[in-house]
Amino acid sequence: MITLLIFILILSIMIVVHEYGHFIQARRLGIRVERFSLGFGPKLFGWKKGGTEYTLCLFAFGGFVKMSGDSWEECKGKPDEFLSRPPLDRLKVIFAGPFLNYVLGFLCFWVVNVIGYPNLTTNVGELIAGYPAATSGLAKGDLIASVDGKKVTYWPELTKIVHSKKTPNLSVEVLRDGKRVNLTVGLRQETAKNIFGSEEKISLMGIRPSGDVVLVRYNIFQGFIFAGKMLWEMTVITLIAIGKLLTGSAAVRESITGPLGMFFITSEAIRIGVSAVFHLMAILSASLALFNLLPFPVLDGGHILFLAIEKLRGKPLSQKCEDAINQSAVALLIGFAVWVFFNDIVRYGFWDKLLGILNKIRWR
Repeated sequence: MITLLIFILILSIMIVVHEYGHFIQARRLGIRVERFSLGFGPKLFGWKKGGTEYTLCLFAFGGFVKMSGDSWEECKGKPDEFLSRPPLDRLKVIFAGPFLNYVLGFLCFWVVNVIGYPNLTTNVGELIAGYPAATSGLAKGDLIASVDGKKVTYWPELTKIVHSKKTPNLSVEVLRDGKRVNLTVGLRQETAKNIFGSEEKISLMGIRPSGDVVLVRYNIFQGFIFAGKMLWEMTVITLIAIGKLLTGSAAVRESITGPLGMFFITSEAIRIGVSAVFHLMAILSASLALFNLLPFPVLDGGHILFLAIEKLRGKPLSQKCEDAINQSAVALLIGFAVWVFFNDIVRYGFWDKLLGILNKIRWR
């Protein structure tokens, strides 16, 4: 139950931040906002302030901001209506939602760096039989201090350097019983799947971490800088992943998850601790921002695409044409969402559990 509440809270925060971006930018430009809603479906409760109705609806997976004159049927040409404003003003309103989600991602990364997050040390826990490290002089308990002259402190740094090496061996400096020992360790190349699901050649020494963990923390200024780096790295990875999905070079089944998968990942983050929850929220919020900017109808990027077409044509698409495109896009998104949902059921073992329950009921 706690996991479900935290999951709903994370989604709600991201949705509120996104919609608040649209809301505050519209208000700044003098566009009247009629309704600010968290969720869809039956209204649970609401209140009215400053000409805007604020509501909380039953189904919290989503939200919307209803602006005056945001459809051509409603628009009367008044200056406080959305479609009465020039394309640049409308672009600012549309872009503000994803932008605030991106900012939220940065703030969450900043919090992670300041409160601290657990990271594996470079302490060797096991030498894998048959791999070069087992005969190199490395020993269980060694703390790897540098690789080919590059200082390493945490296990992810170590693996990143080793995996990228193309040489047959590398020089390793370890701390053993308070003394520095220099060794030459061979490498074995193997094929493995990367985070995008593509196969690539990596180098391996054949060691496993001891499991020793330290809390990595930075002061508020260092945390700000590292948050920017983390957000940039995540953005690059996400854009590459989207590019691979669109070109078909990455498997959609393995690369995309839906609410069920997000719930499973959230439960794992909660088990790890607060910093993992903030880290997950940073990734989800920034990913939501990037995904929303894709030039697909009904997404913010699709609205921006329509604005670009309007700018090029000198007039907008007809309401009938735009509605037809949006309805087709909604149908595609619903179909895709259903496919992702059932894919998650299989991926995370829920399907096998369901079959097990049905079999027990059947044989009673």
